[in-house]
Amino acid sequence: MSHSRHLLALLLFSGACCIEPAQAGIYTFTDANGVMHFTNVPSTPRYAGMKRVAYMPEPASTRRARPVDPNQFSPLVEKAAREHQIDQALLRAVIAVESGYDPNAVSRKGAVGLMQLMPQTARRYGVRNLYDPAQNIQGGARYLRDLMGKFNNDLPLVLAAYNAGEDAIAQHGNRIPPYRETRSYVPRVLDYYRMYQRGTR
Repeated sequence: MSHSRHLLALLLFSGACCIEPAQAGIYTFTDANGVMHFTNVPSTPRYAGMKRVAYMPEPASTRRARPVDPNQFSPLVEKAAREHQIDQALLRAVIAVESGYDPNAVSRKGAVGLMQLMPQTARRYGVRNLYDPAQNIQGGARYLRDLMGKFNNDLPLVLAAYNAGEDAIAQHGNRIPPYRETRSYVPRVLDYYRMYQRGTR
C-alpha cells in the first residue's frame, strides 16, 4: 500500500510539472495590400515574429479591462463625433460597453480595439491599425453614422445592428434579433448613453 501511495504521488507530481498555463492568443500581420490577417494557430511563416495579441475568452462587453482613464480618449471622441455628426455621448457609451476603454481588447469573435471593430468592418472604413485608438474610434463613428442613416435614426435598432450585424436585422424584419447578447447589449448602451448625456460618468 505504501508503495502504491508513493507511485500515485509521483505520477501526480509529474503531471503537475507538465501542465503549462493556458495562454490563448491570436497573431496578426498586414499583407502587401494592407489587409490585416488574424489567427490563433500561426501555421504559415507569414506569422513568424508577428505580434502576439492577448485573447480574452469572454466577450469584451463582460470582462474586466485594465484600469484606464477614459478621459485620455476624449479629444479623439470629440473629433470623431464632430466630423461624423454623432453625439459624443453615444460614442462614449458604445466604447464603455464594447471594450471598457481598453484599446487592446479582443473578443473571442475577433472584434478589436476600443469600439470592437471586426476586421471586415475595419477594412470597409479604411482602418489599417485596429489597435490605434484614433483609427478605431474614427472607424466606429463612421459605421454608426452609416447605421443611423440606414435605420432612420432608430437608435435601439442601430445599436442592435452594431452588435449583431446589419444582416441579422434584415433577417428579423428590421427588428432587434432575439439574441440574448444583443437583447442585453442594447439597453446597456442606452443606459450609458443617458448617463453620459447627463454628465454623470
